[in-house]
Amino acid sequence: MDFPIQLLINAIIAGILLGGFYVAVTVGISISFGMLDIVNIAHPAFIILGSYLAYIINQSYGLDPVLVGLLMLPVFYALGAVIYEVYYLSFEKRGQEALRGLAFFFGILFITEVGLILVFGVDYRYVDAAYIGPTLRFGFVDLPYRMLVPCVLSLVMFAVLQLYLSRTFMGRAIMAVAQDQQALSLMAANPIKIKRVAFGISIATAAMAGAFLIIIQPVEPSVGREYIGRVFAICVLGGLGSLPGTVIGALLLGIVESITATFYGPSWAPAVSFGFLLLTLAFRPQGILGR
Repeated sequence: MDFPIQLLINAIIAGILLGGFYVAVTVGISISFGMLDIVNIAHPAFIILGSYLAYIINQSYGLDPVLVGLLMLPVFYALGAVIYEVYYLSFEKRGQEALRGLAFFFGILFITEVGLILVFGVDYRYVDAAYIGPTLRFGFVDLPYRMLVPCVLSLVMFAVLQLYLSRTFMGRAIMAVAQDQQALSLMAANPIKIKRVAFGISIATAAMAGAFLIIIQPVEPSVGREYIGRVFAICVLGGLGSLPGTVIGALLLGIVESITATFYGPSWAPAVSFGFLLLTLAFRPQGILGR
């Protein structure tokens, strides 16, 4: 039997598109966990919240979900800044961020999910957009627009964020506070203010990730749980604090999941992808681009 090369190529391309979406889902965790050492396990809850806001505004006013995500960026940034202030005053300032801080974010995850269930129920919600149904075809290669649009825009969001971190004063301060907070204090910079800005940015990315998620698939309040393991796995695989590593890790994980689902079934995809993570860390514990 000839090897199905066309099927393999389509699986790889689908994995790249899926990995591009994973970039948007993970980049916020890469900032909060990789740079700020804040284990924000509630990040998927903010993504689902972004999906529901995109759903509400799309159904009520007909706005494109991507546009809704852009409009929600300052709202989610402010939400993230407030949450970090509460987290800092309640836990980080007292040196209790390890266990109690983790419980704090778990509580946010639980409250957000229960709140969405009480308001919207457990029915799946979806949005309407012109690019959700059609597919772009090049010979035997299929590129569904519902995957292509989130992938391209996720990479654009990453590029903008990378430019901000590397070319602006505040961006370089965020990179510095990730390396040595005390040294930054000696340079008359306020590490708490910088970390508040960084955490606000990490939550703001969830607004776009939520819009991309509801474009790709219908959502219900508990969908976010499926991404808790993936986002931290990608963050560790790419290297803590490395945004380019996050992109590489997201694309690799997406390709491995897609190939596994195509040839062996979707149920094997999580096991094989996490096995790939363990194998990579066995030979390079710091991650692909970690230091």
